[in-house]
Amino acid sequence: MSRILIVEDKESLRQMLKTALEKKGYSVEEAEDGIDAKEKIRQRKHLLILTDLRLPKGSGLEVLSYCKDLDDSVPVIVMTAHGTIEEAVLAMKQGAFDFVQKPVDVDHLGLLIQRALEQHQLRRENFLLREALQQNYGFPEIIGEDPSIKSIEKEIQRVAPTDATVLLQGESGTGKELFAHAIHQLSPRAKHSFVAVNCAAIPETLVENELFGHERGSYTGADSKAIGKFELADKGTIFLDEIGELPLQVQSKILRILEAKSFERIGGVQTHEVDIRIVAATNRDLQEAVLQKKFREDLFFRLSVFPIVIPPLRERQGDLKLLAEYFLKKFSQEFKKEGITLSVAALKIMEDYNWPGNIRELQNCIERAVIMNEGDEIFPEDLHLAFYRLNEASSALPEGFDLSGSLSEAGLRAVAMVEKAKISHALRQANWNKTKTAQALRVGYKTLLNKIKEYGLEGE
Repeated sequence: MSRILIVEDKESLRQMLKTALEKKGYSVEEAEDGIDAKEKIRQRKHLLILTDLRLPKGSGLEVLSYCKDLDDSVPVIVMTAHGTIEEAVLAMKQGAFDFVQKPVDVDHLGLLIQRALEQHQLRRENFLLREALQQNYGFPEIIGEDPSIKSIEKEIQRVAPTDATVLLQGESGTGKELFAHAIHQLSPRAKHSFVAVNCAAIPETLVENELFGHERGSYTGADSKAIGKFELADKGTIFLDEIGELPLQVQSKILRILEAKSFERIGGVQTHEVDIRIVAATNRDLQEAVLQKKFREDLFFRLSVFPIVIPPLRERQGDLKLLAEYFLKKFSQEFKKEGITLSVAALKIMEDYNWPGNIRELQNCIERAVIMNEGDEIFPEDLHLAFYRLNEASSALPEGFDLSGSLSEAGLRAVAMVEKAKISHALRQANWNKTKTAQALRVGYKTLLNKIKEYGLEGE
């Protein structure tokens, strides 16, 4: 049961909130002043803190700071009277999850708490997986809160401890190598080599040599023995990216490794045994390739022991902002341009874009935008995707729509037009119940109130 600490000096309000939250299934603890709150935070683990800003023996800001120093992941919601709005804004800048105004709307507070705890749980799950994946290695994070990615993380956790062959299927740029690396890091082979091979990048005449090595004198110019990728990966994992591009004769040798764990180098007669796990990946339909006699059916079935499908970025729209902000932070730090943000119009265009190159294209797009940016904000024209979206969207705009000014200005007007229509419709659907409207739109109650005022919808 989620434990919530209520910090409020007025006993009547404290008891009202406690009763309401206990009815929603939460376990509630109380503190009546700043000192009492800090002591309870120090003694026990709470999943959320709800504190008034004005307190005896301290303040809500001090409680917030103390809580964040002990555990930055615990969400804190502050309560504020009309005269302390500026302090509430300051609290959010210092790490508060959100604030509620008095008199407290219990339904709105319940939604805030639910959202805060859900986000806390998602962050915790991501953190635990990343910690496991990065044990002593520090390779890039798996980033995503989309249900499809959470499902893949669970599949990886199930298959990684085994020696089962895994086939990763997905379009180019979806991060298949990252997932292959995760499988290796969570396996008993993690202390041994992870060898990645891009099968599509090796000339057909060199594939066998690259994978299996050769003996001295096996062909003209072979002045010394060479070890191939399979031997390098002994005791570890070999990742065969774009395995569908391999010639049929090489496919037969890989099948033998899967079946007998052995092979011969080019020009050699000695059989070499390897203890190896194979993780393969493809952006092709291997079943179709089998029908076309371009891929061995027996190899396909041996590779497909545990298939995992990686979704394209266009099917992970909930993760787009998360990924964009990750790459923005990464490249802003790398190129010493910290403080750059994405404009609303730029993010809108990115959310509408199809991303045929998937995460790799998004990464390259953000990297270029950061390099070329001379200000502190990225606009649609900085993305080099804008011309595509503007041409596609212009025919759908209402007659007389104002297209003057810069692309970002026109984009903001378009976003505002859609937001106003959507909010107006949602309000009517909810009979002007703002709490239900905020829930339906998946925005904060405070955000909804600001939008209603901004678009002049109060008198509708």
